[in-house]
Amino acid sequence: MQNGLEDVIAAETQLSDVDGEAGRLIIRGVSLDHLVAGGTYEGVAALLLDELMERSFDEALLRTWLAEARARVFIHIEAADAALFALPPVDAMRALIARLPDGEDFDTAIALLAAPAVFLPAILRLQRGEKPIAPDASLSQAADILRMLTGRLPTIEQTAALDTYLVTISDHGLNASTFASRVIASTQAGLTSSVLAALSALKGPLHGGAPGPVLDMLDAVATPENAGRWLADALDRGERLMGFGHRIYRVRDPRADALKGALKPLIASGQVDSVRSELAEAVEAAALAILKARKPNRPLDVNVEFYTALLLEALGFPRQAFTGVFAIGRTVGWLAHAREQALDGRLIRPQSVYIGPLPAAA
Repeated sequence: MQNGLEDVIAAETQLSDVDGEAGRLIIRGVSLDHLVAGGTYEGVAALLLDELMERSFDEALLRTWLAEARARVFIHIEAADAALFALPPVDAMRALIARLPDGEDFDTAIALLAAPAVFLPAILRLQRGEKPIAPDASLSQAADILRMLTGRLPTIEQTAALDTYLVTISDHGLNASTFASRVIASTQAGLTSSVLAALSALKGPLHGGAPGPVLDMLDAVATPENAGRWLADALDRGERLMGFGHRIYRVRDPRADALKGALKPLIASGQVDSVRSELAEAVEAAALAILKARKPNRPLDVNVEFYTALLLEALGFPRQAFTGVFAIGRTVGWLAHAREQALDGRLIRPQSVYIGPLPAAA
Protein backbone atom coordinates (compact mmCIF):
# COMPACT_ATOMS: atom_id res chain seq x y z
CA MET A 1 0.00 0.00 0.00
CA GLN A 2 1.09 3.56 -0.69
CA ASN A 3 -0.45 6.49 1.19
CA GLY A 4 -2.19 8.70 -1.37
CA LEU A 5 -1.99 5.80 -3.86
CA GLU A 6 1.47 7.02 -4.90
CA ASP A 7 2.66 4.97 -7.92
CA VAL A 8 -0.38 2.65 -7.68
CA ILE A 9 -1.84 1.87 -11.13
CA ALA A 10 -5.64 2.02 -10.91
CA ALA A 11 -6.71 2.11 -14.58
CA GLU A 12 -5.69 1.54 -18.17
CA THR A 13 -6.52 4.45 -20.48
CA GLN A 14 -6.12 5.55 -24.07
CA LEU A 15 -6.87 9.17 -23.21
CA SER A 16 -3.74 10.82 -21.83
CA ASP A 17 -0.23 10.05 -20.62
CA VAL A 18 1.74 12.23 -18.21
CA ASP A 19 5.50 11.62 -18.38
CA GLY A 20 6.84 13.38 -15.31
CA GLU A 21 10.47 12.58 -15.98
CA ALA A 22 10.48 13.91 -19.54
CA GLY A 23 8.01 16.75 -18.93
CA ARG A 24 5.66 15.51 -21.64
CA LEU A 25 1.87 15.33 -21.92
CA ILE A 26 0.21 13.19 -24.62
CA ILE A 27 -3.55 13.42 -25.25
CA ARG A 28 -5.03 10.62 -27.37
CA GLY A 29 -1.74 10.07 -29.17
CA VAL A 30 -0.96 13.77 -29.80
CA SER A 31 1.64 15.72 -27.84
CA LEU A 32 0.51 18.89 -26.10
CA ASP A 33 2.81 21.15 -28.12
CA HIS A 34 1.12 19.98 -31.33
CA LEU A 35 -2.37 20.31 -29.85
CA VAL A 36 -1.90 23.94 -28.80
CA ALA A 37 -0.45 25.00 -32.14
CA GLY A 38 -3.68 26.56 -33.39
CA GLY A 39 -5.87 23.97 -31.71
CA THR A 40 -9.35 24.72 -30.40
CA TYR A 41 -11.45 23.45 -27.53
CA GLU A 42 -13.81 21.77 -29.99
CA GLY A 43 -10.86 20.01 -31.63
CA VAL A 44 -9.45 18.49 -28.45
CA ALA A 45 -12.95 17.63 -27.19
CA ALA A 46 -13.69 15.73 -30.40
CA LEU A 47 -10.33 13.97 -30.09
CA LEU A 48 -11.05 12.84 -26.53
CA LEU A 49 -14.67 11.77 -27.00
CA ASP A 50 -14.53 10.09 -30.42
CA GLU A 51 -15.39 6.35 -30.26
CA LEU A 52 -16.63 6.65 -26.66
CA MET A 53 -20.25 7.63 -27.42
CA GLU A 54 -22.93 6.28 -29.73
CA ARG A 55 -21.84 8.58 -32.56
CA SER A 56 -18.53 9.84 -33.96
CA PHE A 57 -17.15 13.28 -33.21
CA ASP A 58 -15.31 15.79 -35.33
CA GLU A 59 -14.44 19.42 -34.67
CA ALA A 60 -16.99 21.03 -36.99
CA LEU A 61 -19.89 18.88 -35.82
CA LEU A 62 -18.99 19.40 -32.16
CA ARG A 63 -18.93 23.17 -32.61
CA THR A 64 -22.52 23.02 -33.93
CA TRP A 65 -23.69 20.64 -31.21
CA LEU A 66 -22.13 22.75 -28.47
CA ALA A 67 -23.63 25.97 -29.81
CA GLU A 68 -27.09 24.41 -29.75
CA ALA A 69 -26.53 22.96 -26.28
CA ARG A 70 -25.39 26.31 -24.84
CA ALA A 71 -28.73 27.79 -25.86
CA ARG A 72 -30.63 24.90 -24.26
CA VAL A 73 -28.87 25.00 -20.89
CA PHE A 74 -29.21 28.79 -20.54
CA ILE A 75 -32.80 28.31 -19.33
CA HIS A 76 -31.42 26.99 -16.03
CA ILE A 77 -29.98 30.45 -15.29
CA GLU A 78 -33.44 31.97 -15.50
CA ALA A 79 -34.87 29.35 -13.11
CA ALA A 80 -32.27 29.74 -10.32
CA ASP A 81 -32.80 31.90 -7.24
CA ALA A 82 -30.80 34.63 -5.51
CA ALA A 83 -29.54 32.30 -2.78
CA LEU A 84 -27.81 30.11 -5.35
CA PHE A 85 -26.07 33.05 -6.98
CA ALA A 86 -24.80 34.21 -3.58
CA LEU A 87 -22.65 31.06 -3.36
CA PRO A 88 -18.97 31.03 -4.42
CA PRO A 89 -18.84 30.66 -8.23
CA VAL A 90 -17.76 27.01 -8.29
CA ASP A 91 -20.48 26.04 -5.79
CA ALA A 92 -23.12 27.88 -7.80
CA MET A 93 -21.88 26.11 -10.95
CA ARG A 94 -22.16 22.76 -9.21
CA ALA A 95 -25.72 23.47 -8.10
CA LEU A 96 -26.77 24.42 -11.63
CA ILE A 97 -25.08 21.40 -13.20
CA ALA A 98 -27.01 19.22 -10.76
CA ARG A 99 -30.21 20.34 -12.53
CA LEU A 100 -29.21 18.45 -15.70
CA PRO A 101 -30.50 14.93 -16.43
CA ASP A 102 -28.16 12.15 -15.24
CA GLY A 103 -27.98 10.06 -18.39
CA GLU A 104 -25.22 8.11 -20.12
CA ASP A 105 -26.10 9.23 -23.63
CA PHE A 106 -24.81 11.69 -26.20
CA ASP A 107 -27.30 14.45 -25.30
CA THR A 108 -26.26 14.35 -21.65
CA ALA A 109 -22.58 14.54 -22.56
CA ILE A 110 -23.05 17.54 -24.86
CA ALA A 111 -25.16 19.36 -22.27
CA LEU A 112 -22.44 18.79 -19.67
CA LEU A 113 -19.79 20.19 -22.03
CA ALA A 114 -21.89 23.29 -22.67
CA ALA A 115 -23.21 23.92 -19.17
CA PRO A 116 -20.09 25.15 -17.32
CA ALA A 117 -19.28 27.48 -20.22
CA VAL A 118 -22.71 29.10 -19.90
CA PHE A 119 -23.17 28.96 -16.14
CA LEU A 120 -19.88 30.53 -15.01
CA PRO A 121 -20.13 33.78 -17.03
CA ALA A 122 -23.78 34.17 -15.98
CA ILE A 123 -22.95 33.62 -12.31
CA LEU A 124 -20.13 36.17 -12.43
CA ARG A 125 -22.32 38.77 -14.11
CA LEU A 126 -25.15 38.27 -11.62
CA GLN A 127 -22.71 38.58 -8.75
CA ARG A 128 -21.59 41.93 -10.23
CA GLY A 129 -25.22 43.07 -10.43
CA GLU A 130 -25.35 42.65 -14.22
CA LYS A 131 -27.80 40.76 -16.41
CA PRO A 132 -26.66 37.40 -17.85
CA ILE A 133 -26.02 37.33 -21.58
CA ALA A 134 -27.56 34.54 -23.67
CA PRO A 135 -25.23 32.38 -25.80
CA ASP A 136 -24.50 33.16 -29.45
CA ALA A 137 -24.66 30.03 -31.62
CA SER A 138 -22.46 31.60 -34.31
CA LEU A 139 -19.41 31.64 -32.04
CA SER A 140 -16.97 29.02 -30.88
CA GLN A 141 -17.11 27.87 -27.27
CA ALA A 142 -14.08 29.98 -26.26
CA ALA A 143 -15.28 33.13 -28.01
CA ASP A 144 -18.79 32.79 -26.59
CA ILE A 145 -17.51 32.31 -23.04
CA LEU A 146 -15.63 35.60 -23.24
CA ARG A 147 -18.56 37.41 -24.87
CA MET A 148 -20.97 36.14 -22.20
CA LEU A 149 -18.49 37.27 -19.53
CA THR A 150 -17.73 40.79 -20.78
CA GLY A 151 -20.59 41.67 -23.13
CA ARG A 152 -18.10 42.30 -25.95
CA LEU A 153 -16.86 40.20 -28.82
CA PRO A 154 -13.36 39.05 -27.87
CA THR A 155 -10.31 39.78 -29.98
CA ILE A 156 -8.66 37.06 -32.04
CA GLU A 157 -5.80 36.97 -29.52
CA GLN A 158 -8.15 36.61 -26.55
CA THR A 159 -10.10 33.78 -28.16
CA ALA A 160 -6.89 31.98 -29.10
CA ALA A 161 -5.53 32.38 -25.57
CA LEU A 162 -8.64 30.88 -23.97
CA ASP A 163 -8.69 28.07 -26.54
CA THR A 164 -5.08 27.28 -25.64
CA TYR A 165 -5.97 27.18 -21.95
CA LEU A 166 -8.98 24.91 -22.49
CA VAL A 167 -6.92 22.56 -24.68
CA THR A 168 -4.03 22.53 -22.23
CA ILE A 169 -6.09 21.47 -19.23
CA SER A 170 -8.55 19.18 -21.04
CA ASP A 171 -7.07 16.01 -19.58
CA HIS A 172 -4.10 15.08 -17.41
CA GLY A 173 -3.89 11.45 -16.40
CA LEU A 174 -5.50 10.02 -13.30
CA ASN A 175 -5.57 13.17 -11.15
CA ALA A 176 -7.89 13.41 -8.14
CA SER A 177 -10.93 14.78 -9.97
CA THR A 178 -10.57 12.39 -12.92
CA PHE A 179 -10.23 9.45 -10.53
CA ALA A 180 -13.39 10.63 -8.77
CA SER A 181 -15.18 10.72 -12.13
CA ARG A 182 -14.11 7.15 -12.90
CA VAL A 183 -15.14 5.86 -9.47
CA ILE A 184 -18.64 7.25 -9.92
CA ALA A 185 -18.86 6.00 -13.51
CA SER A 186 -17.92 2.50 -12.32
CA THR A 187 -21.17 2.43 -10.30
CA GLN A 188 -23.22 3.30 -13.43
CA ALA A 189 -24.61 6.37 -11.68
CA GLY A 190 -24.68 8.62 -14.78
CA LEU A 191 -22.46 11.21 -16.45
CA THR A 192 -23.85 14.15 -14.49
CA SER A 193 -23.01 12.36 -11.24
CA SER A 194 -19.46 11.74 -12.51
CA VAL A 195 -18.99 15.40 -13.40
CA LEU A 196 -20.40 16.60 -10.07
CA ALA A 197 -18.06 14.28 -8.15
CA ALA A 198 -15.11 15.46 -10.21
CA LEU A 199 -16.00 19.12 -9.74
CA SER A 200 -16.26 18.59 -5.99
CA ALA A 201 -12.73 17.15 -5.99
CA LEU A 202 -11.43 19.91 -8.23
CA LYS A 203 -12.48 22.74 -5.91
CA GLY A 204 -10.05 21.65 -3.20
CA PRO A 205 -6.99 23.91 -2.81
CA LEU A 206 -4.63 20.95 -3.30
CA HIS A 207 -6.09 20.38 -6.78
CA GLY A 208 -7.80 22.92 -9.06
CA GLY A 209 -8.45 25.50 -6.36
CA ALA A 210 -4.85 26.72 -6.36
CA PRO A 211 -4.23 29.24 -9.24
CA GLY A 212 -5.80 32.25 -7.48
CA PRO A 213 -3.10 32.43 -4.77
CA VAL A 214 -0.48 32.98 -7.50
CA LEU A 215 -1.99 36.44 -7.99
CA ASP A 216 -2.04 37.00 -4.23
CA MET A 217 1.71 36.31 -4.27
CA LEU A 218 2.30 38.72 -7.15
CA ASP A 219 0.27 41.39 -5.34
CA ALA A 220 2.38 40.91 -2.22
CA VAL A 221 5.68 41.04 -4.12
CA ALA A 222 4.47 44.28 -5.78
CA THR A 223 7.63 45.20 -7.75
CA PRO A 224 10.27 43.25 -9.68
CA GLU A 225 12.99 44.63 -7.42
CA ASN A 226 11.27 43.15 -4.38
CA ALA A 227 10.91 39.63 -5.81
CA GLY A 228 14.07 38.02 -4.46
CA ARG A 229 13.72 39.38 -0.95
CA TRP A 230 9.99 38.61 -0.65
CA LEU A 231 10.37 35.04 -1.93
CA ALA A 232 13.32 34.36 0.37
CA ASP A 233 11.35 35.64 3.35
CA ALA A 234 8.39 33.43 2.39
CA LEU A 235 10.60 30.35 2.31
CA ASP A 236 12.12 31.36 5.66
CA ARG A 237 8.58 31.36 7.07
CA GLY A 238 8.05 27.84 5.74
CA GLU A 239 5.58 28.94 3.07
CA ARG A 240 5.14 27.32 -0.32
CA LEU A 241 5.82 29.43 -3.41
CA MET A 242 2.59 29.28 -5.39
CA GLY A 243 2.93 28.12 -8.98
CA PHE A 244 6.11 26.08 -8.46
CA GLY A 245 6.55 22.33 -8.05
CA HIS A 246 4.27 19.44 -9.08
CA ARG A 247 3.36 16.01 -7.73
CA ILE A 248 4.20 14.28 -11.03
CA TYR A 249 6.58 16.45 -13.05
CA ARG A 250 10.25 16.19 -12.14
CA VAL A 251 11.05 18.87 -14.70
CA ARG A 252 9.18 21.90 -16.04
CA ASP A 253 5.43 21.38 -16.48
CA PRO A 254 4.84 21.44 -20.28
CA ARG A 255 1.48 23.12 -19.71
CA ALA A 256 3.28 26.11 -18.19
CA ASP A 257 5.16 26.67 -21.44
CA ALA A 258 1.96 26.30 -23.48
CA LEU A 259 0.21 28.98 -21.41
CA LYS A 260 3.23 31.26 -21.36
CA GLY A 261 3.24 31.04 -25.14
CA ALA A 262 -0.49 31.86 -25.26
CA LEU A 263 0.18 35.06 -23.32
CA LYS A 264 2.77 36.37 -25.78
CA PRO A 265 0.31 37.58 -28.49
CA LEU A 266 -1.74 39.33 -25.80
CA ILE A 267 1.37 41.05 -24.47
CA ALA A 268 2.61 41.96 -27.95
CA SER A 269 -0.75 43.51 -28.87
CA GLY A 270 -0.97 45.51 -25.64
CA GLN A 271 -3.87 43.48 -24.23
CA VAL A 272 -2.00 42.57 -21.05
CA ASP A 273 -0.78 45.01 -18.44
CA SER A 274 2.96 45.24 -19.17
CA VAL A 275 3.71 46.04 -15.53
CA ARG A 276 1.99 42.82 -14.48
CA SER A 277 3.81 40.70 -17.05
CA GLU A 278 7.20 42.18 -16.10
CA LEU A 279 6.49 41.45 -12.45
CA ALA A 280 5.59 37.85 -13.28
CA GLU A 281 8.80 37.37 -15.28
CA ALA A 282 10.85 38.72 -12.36
CA VAL A 283 9.07 36.50 -9.83
CA GLU A 284 9.54 33.43 -12.03
CA ALA A 285 13.27 34.05 -12.47
CA ALA A 286 13.84 34.85 -8.79
CA ALA A 287 11.81 31.86 -7.58
CA LEU A 288 13.65 29.38 -9.81
CA ALA A 289 17.01 30.72 -8.64
CA ILE A 290 16.07 30.61 -4.96
CA LEU A 291 14.50 27.15 -5.15
CA LYS A 292 17.55 25.76 -6.91
CA ALA A 293 19.82 27.19 -4.22
CA ARG A 294 17.66 26.29 -1.24
CA LYS A 295 16.38 22.88 -2.38
CA PRO A 296 19.01 21.53 -4.82
CA ASN A 297 17.80 17.94 -4.44
CA ARG A 298 14.14 18.69 -5.13
CA PRO A 299 12.97 19.31 -8.73
CA LEU A 300 10.86 22.44 -8.30
CA ASP A 301 9.99 24.24 -11.53
CA VAL A 302 7.10 26.34 -12.84
CA ASN A 303 3.79 24.51 -12.94
CA VAL A 304 0.51 25.12 -14.77
CA GLU A 305 -0.91 27.29 -11.97
CA PHE A 306 1.56 30.16 -12.47
CA TYR A 307 0.64 31.03 -16.03
CA THR A 308 -2.98 29.95 -15.60
CA ALA A 309 -3.38 32.78 -13.10
CA LEU A 310 -1.79 35.35 -15.40
CA LEU A 311 -3.71 34.27 -18.49
CA LEU A 312 -7.14 34.12 -16.85
CA GLU A 313 -6.57 37.48 -15.16
CA ALA A 314 -5.66 38.97 -18.55
CA LEU A 315 -8.89 37.60 -20.04
CA GLY A 316 -11.02 39.27 -17.37
CA PHE A 317 -11.83 36.40 -15.01
CA PRO A 318 -11.74 37.25 -11.29
CA ARG A 319 -9.47 35.01 -9.26
CA GLN A 320 -12.36 33.45 -7.32
CA ALA A 321 -13.61 32.06 -10.66
CA PHE A 322 -10.39 30.34 -11.74
CA THR A 323 -11.49 26.91 -10.51
CA GLY A 324 -14.69 27.29 -12.51
CA VAL A 325 -12.77 28.08 -15.70
CA PHE A 326 -10.60 25.04 -15.05
CA ALA A 327 -13.79 22.98 -14.85
CA ILE A 328 -14.99 24.30 -18.22
CA GLY A 329 -11.90 22.81 -19.85
CA ARG A 330 -11.52 19.65 -17.76
CA THR A 331 -15.14 18.49 -18.04
CA VAL A 332 -14.39 16.88 -21.40
CA GLY A 333 -11.62 14.83 -19.78
CA TRP A 334 -13.94 13.78 -16.95
CA LEU A 335 -16.58 12.70 -19.45
CA ALA A 336 -14.10 10.77 -21.59
CA HIS A 337 -12.74 8.92 -18.56
CA ALA A 338 -16.25 8.22 -17.29
CA ARG A 339 -17.22 6.72 -20.63
CA GLU A 340 -13.99 4.73 -20.89
CA GLN A 341 -14.57 3.35 -17.38
CA ALA A 342 -18.20 2.50 -18.10
CA LEU A 343 -17.30 0.71 -21.34
CA ASP A 344 -14.23 -1.23 -20.24
CA GLY A 345 -13.90 -1.13 -16.46
CA ARG A 346 -15.32 -2.85 -13.40
CA LEU A 347 -16.81 -1.42 -10.22
CA ILE A 348 -13.89 0.27 -8.46
CA ARG A 349 -13.60 -1.34 -5.01
CA PRO A 350 -10.12 -1.16 -3.44
CA GLN A 351 -9.27 -2.73 -0.10
CA SER A 352 -8.18 -0.94 3.06
CA VAL A 353 -5.84 -2.01 5.85
CA TYR A 354 -7.45 -1.85 9.28
CA ILE A 355 -5.17 -0.27 11.90
CA GLY A 356 -7.75 0.31 14.67
CA PRO A 357 -8.12 -1.52 17.97
CA LEU A 358 -9.07 -5.19 18.06
CA PRO A 359 -11.89 -6.56 20.23
CA ALA A 360 -10.90 -7.92 23.61
CA ALA A 361 -10.22 -11.64 23.71
CA ALA A 362 -13.03 -13.76 25.15
